[in-house]
Amino acid sequence: MPSPLPSSQHRPRVAPRVASRALALALALGAVAGGPAWAGPSDALHVYGGLGYFYDDNLFRLSDEAPGYDNQRSDSSRQSVVGVLFDKTYSRQRIQAQGKLSKVAFSHFKQLDYDGKDFQGTWNWQLANHLEGSLGATYAQTLAPYTDFQSRERNLRVQRRQFADAAWRMHPSWRVRGAASRDKYTYELSAQRYNDRTEDAVEAGFDYLPRSGSTAGLVLRRLSGKYLNERILGGVVRDDDYEQDELKARIVWRATPTTTVQTLAGYARRKNAQSGPRDVSGFNGRVTASFNPRQKLRLNTAVWREFSAIENYFYTFSLNRGASAGASWDASAKVRVDANMSVEQRSYEGRLLNNSPDDLSDTLRQASVGASWSPLQTVQFSTSFIHQERSGAQFLGNGSFKANTVSVNANAQF
Repeated sequence: MPSPLPSSQHRPRVAPRVASRALALALALGAVAGGPAWAGPSDALHVYGGLGYFYDDNLFRLSDEAPGYDNQRSDSSRQSVVGVLFDKTYSRQRIQAQGKLSKVAFSHFKQLDYDGKDFQGTWNWQLANHLEGSLGATYAQTLAPYTDFQSRERNLRVQRRQFADAAWRMHPSWRVRGAASRDKYTYELSAQRYNDRTEDAVEAGFDYLPRSGSTAGLVLRRLSGKYLNERILGGVVRDDDYEQDELKARIVWRATPTTTVQTLAGYARRKNAQSGPRDVSGFNGRVTASFNPRQKLRLNTAVWREFSAIENYFYTFSLNRGASAGASWDASAKVRVDANMSVEQRSYEGRLLNNSPDDLSDTLRQASVGASWSPLQTVQFSTSFIHQERSGAQFLGNGSFKANTVSVNANAQF
């Protein structure tokens, strides 16, 4: 269940309140779970619900020197969720759908209260023995993070996505693939609507499929971004549209029965519609690895160098370099512990003002630990702690900050 905002810390003085709310959530959900079940674990349709409590000691990601709004930097929130799940296979066709509604209420900054929405559906299809693919759409409405935008106002972000892909096994050792997708982002706050945009992607490629279970291939991809509202700087209307062309290797290497390495990396070139932001090109991609030394222990790591759109008024995108590592441990049949850490440096590109620095960057570090307990197959209680640090970019008004988040959740499926 997603938290209303990224990261935050639990201060010692609120520990009794967090504990009491966690106990109340557990008792309430336990009472619900004790009632008659509506659907068995193998049924196609399920109804689920959940309650959550979050505390964040730097809700708006203010710099360490800032006093906060109303002389307050922290806040807590309560979240309730209800939804339905559907998953059924008809012959070779699998239909998956999910709908979720949530209500988030803050204790102090009540202007941020919002109703979240999350809908998604996918049709995984197969024709004969050699042609398969998927077709689907998603819709998500949530509170946009305040990491790169300083405001105390509510800013809901809506993301819509439609996608389709297909793969043809033309030979036992060869497969050709194609895909297309559209992402659309819109923002509630008028001061953020210059970020409203669509991103259309089309790609084609092929894979070599050896008997070892690994795959190796190439993919050619074009990403076209179009901004829906004008951005005016110095009395000049900016055209922020762009095109990005990529040629990448796609490799899945089954190194050992317990180790898998996946790579999608190669050359990318990003071209802007209007002069000003310089065109960039170079290596672009991501490598991930998973290692399962024991049945109850799973490890993963990743490194990346990617271009990414950013929610900033003076720069249109960034070059992100990062690395992450994580572990998941099944402490028992009902208890799981997860830990993750990551670091990412963003170099701001596509500057829109001549006097903007051309070597501006910041670094975001994050570490998290969480645990979940499932006393029944359809009931789960979880808690997590997340710590964030950023070395800021003063030119953008994004100072260095630290932030911590504590969350407690309870969920049941019927």
